[in-house]
Amino acid sequence: MPALSTTPAIHRTVVIDRREAGPGIVVVGLNAPALARATHPGQFVMVVPPGGERAAVALGVYEASSERVSLMVATVGPRTAELVALRVGASLDVLGPLGNGFDLDALGDDVAIVAGGVGLASVLLVAQALASRGTRARLYYGARNAAALVDAELFAELTIPVALATDDGSSGYHGYVTDLLVAARPPSAIAACGPAPMLRSVARIAAERNIPAQLSLEEAFACGVGACWGCAVGIDRASRQAPAFPEPAPGEARAYVHARICKEGPVFWAHELRW
Repeated sequence: MPALSTTPAIHRTVVIDRREAGPGIVVVGLNAPALARATHPGQFVMVVPPGGERAAVALGVYEASSERVSLMVATVGPRTAELVALRVGASLDVLGPLGNGFDLDALGDDVAIVAGGVGLASVLLVAQALASRGTRARLYYGARNAAALVDAELFAELTIPVALATDDGSSGYHGYVTDLLVAARPPSAIAACGPAPMLRSVARIAAERNIPAQLSLEEAFACGVGACWGCAVGIDRASRQAPAFPEPAPGEARAYVHARICKEGPVFWAHELRW
């Protein structure tokens, strides 16, 4: 992925809107003009819960336009529960934008966008950018059940076809979203975000069909800025995203190093990952 010129900063934002997208899933809109201007599709922010008593949580930037940025928050613990409880007018500090985002120029002219669950939050900006270029794209979107499939209509409004899958068959295809990808005409490239098992399947499918794939890895970051090395993943030593350190020991034959998902990622080329 290309290095981005954006410099992360602390943005003191105000909640300007919120909506219940699905059970336990809230989209929080923030007044954050500087963040909206700086964000590249696929980047994320570290959000400080307003009580100040809990660690920051990493969230992909969902929407970014004009003076507004939105975040999709799923309730999975006390930190996110505090965030989904925010009301209009509340203040919220966020650090960002962080990470590298997707390399849109390398996706070609026929892109399969694959999202699992709230991984959708990291690919809407990708879809909007592709649509603005006139690039052909299709969304393959899967979740546990129909209630967990949210905001597919935002992609349809971009005239991007949407294929849905649910684990329980309550909406769309009954099975994994990657089954839909297998059955489809091979695209020029894949952009994906979702749970690790889904991303591993996407990587396998891409390798079998010789399709370049960019994967945004989901992780519960501790720091979000690469200081703690708590989110490392194996990557080819020859990758442009491989850190220059540590230097290989004399005679070491290992062909991979560890990259930080929050710093060198979160988006990686599937064929370069060693997980």
